[in-house]
Amino acid sequence: MRSNIITAKKIMVDFASITGLEPHSLNPKRYLWTDAFAVCNYLELYKQTSDKNFLNLALKLTDQVHHTLGRYRDDDPREGWISGLDDEFGEIHPTLGGLRIGKELNERPTNEPTNERLEWDRDGQYYHYLTKWMHALCKVSRATSDPVYTKWALELAQTAHKGFTYRTPKGKKMYWKMSIDLSHPQVHSMGQHDPLDGYLTYIELQIANQNFGQYLPDLTHEIDDMTPICKGMSFYTDDPLGIGGLLSDAMKASQLIINSSVSINLEILLQDLLISALLGLKSYVKKNAQGYPIEYRLAFREMGVSIGIKGIYYIKILLESHKNSFKEHDYLFHQVEDLMEYMPLAHSLEKFWLKKENRKSKTWIEHQKINMVMLATSLVPCGFLTI
Repeated sequence: MRSNIITAKKIMVDFASITGLEPHSLNPKRYLWTDAFAVCNYLELYKQTSDKNFLNLALKLTDQVHHTLGRYRDDDPREGWISGLDDEFGEIHPTLGGLRIGKELNERPTNEPTNERLEWDRDGQYYHYLTKWMHALCKVSRATSDPVYTKWALELAQTAHKGFTYRTPKGKKMYWKMSIDLSHPQVHSMGQHDPLDGYLTYIELQIANQNFGQYLPDLTHEIDDMTPICKGMSFYTDDPLGIGGLLSDAMKASQLIINSSVSINLEILLQDLLISALLGLKSYVKKNAQGYPIEYRLAFREMGVSIGIKGIYYIKILLESHKNSFKEHDYLFHQVEDLMEYMPLAHSLEKFWLKKENRKSKTWIEHQKINMVMLATSLVPCGFLTI
């Protein structure tokens, strides 16, 4: 819809201004999750409008993220690239040390006990944020036909995998949060969907690598590592952002099946994702969380499920246009049809947060930047959903 594009354009232009992307700012406010979605939004707006200003914003944002979150904080005694590379080589390999989250507070010192509440506000590295940035970098490569962004994504994947995975007697596991320099875990538990995000993103990067037809880092080892971690995991969640993530991953898996040599394993995974998402949506709707008072609602989480639900429509199109690529096509199509019934929920949530009076609420203002970007993604979802 043209109205969606117009609204998304305004949101993303405003986002550039308030975060120090446009006009020029000496103190940009960068946050990796939000910026990954923002890059995808700018690229989609460029695709829809042919306005090169949006492509330039995507490229400028990518560069600013690397120079802000790829380096130590201003309040950190350490300086330079977190990879430890000097300035010259850091420019060539900006993701080789990973990327900071961009939280308000510096990371927890090693001699300080964990404060679970305070940890949410402290910096470090999140694996699921890094996978979002890998995806965004691949999208930039596709838009510009420049393989350097895919190279940076692949280098980030290898760094993240080495930093976040560890061996146990029962096989490899993952940490949820690492220190800024990836030297030690800040939170030892494993994110429920982190292995899933990693597995699918690695395959996405591997395909992007092959498409450029030149030597770039290979992720065969990382994919082989991630496969058993994912096996047997329960992906069910009734959290709206988590459900949206499952459906977005289902959309990615559907596209990878068409382009990948490991389509059988991916199709089994796709069935699991669709079943888990359907159960999660049923539970979410039953709780009537979308009917709670606004002070108990978070727009970015609700937009997460909206984005995922919109992906169902595109999965249906893929099933219709590539029927022979799916061995269990009829079963998958039935699952998608059941999920399509939740499309009105996505439109209802989106409509709620598009109302100006609701964007004056405390919960909107406290999380303004991530709320803005996720709402824009819901309006023009293909920038994020497609590979």
